[in-house]
Amino acid sequence: MNEPSFLRALNLCAMALLSACSINPAVHDATGGAAGVTAAAAKTAANVIGAPLIPDANVQLGPTTSIALEKLVYWGAAAAAAYYVLDPLAPNWEIEEARFPQDHVHLSLKMKRYYSGGAGEARWVFERRAKTLMREGGFSAYEIVEYAEALESSLLGSQRKAQGVIRLIKG
Repeated sequence: MNEPSFLRALNLCAMALLSACSINPAVHDATGGAAGVTAAAAKTAANVIGAPLIPDANVQLGPTTSIALEKLVYWGAAAAAAYYVLDPLAPNWEIEEARFPQDHVHLSLKMKRYYSGGAGEARWVFERRAKTLMREGGFSAYEIVEYAEALESSLLGSQRKAQGVIRLIKG
């Protein structure tokens, strides 16, 4: 995530917290009076922001169905965060290649950390890239010199990796 969007997200979170303070009901003590800290926090937040970040409104979905705008915004934010992490339209595999002398090519494949399907396709992706390199370079065949697959574990979850070397053969 780049710095300006991170700061913007942090700023929005801070504003949301402040606006939540401004619309919280006041806490009453045993005598029936409002507790001083909560009332002061609500006043300060209202003075800083001016109004709640999300207005207290309902969205009419039909003649008898409505949903609170606050719920709609929260569910939308959760869906956007899930889409950002999963990104279903991104390719499952990232391929890096390095060319070596005598028509050898090292291919390194790394799968998305969070995916839905495609966990067993490393060898197929490897061979598809080898065939593409063979055709684009005008070679007649290729030979797989070495190939290995692994599952790299980390704090955020495991990630599938594969790497190998091919030799392109001229006809």
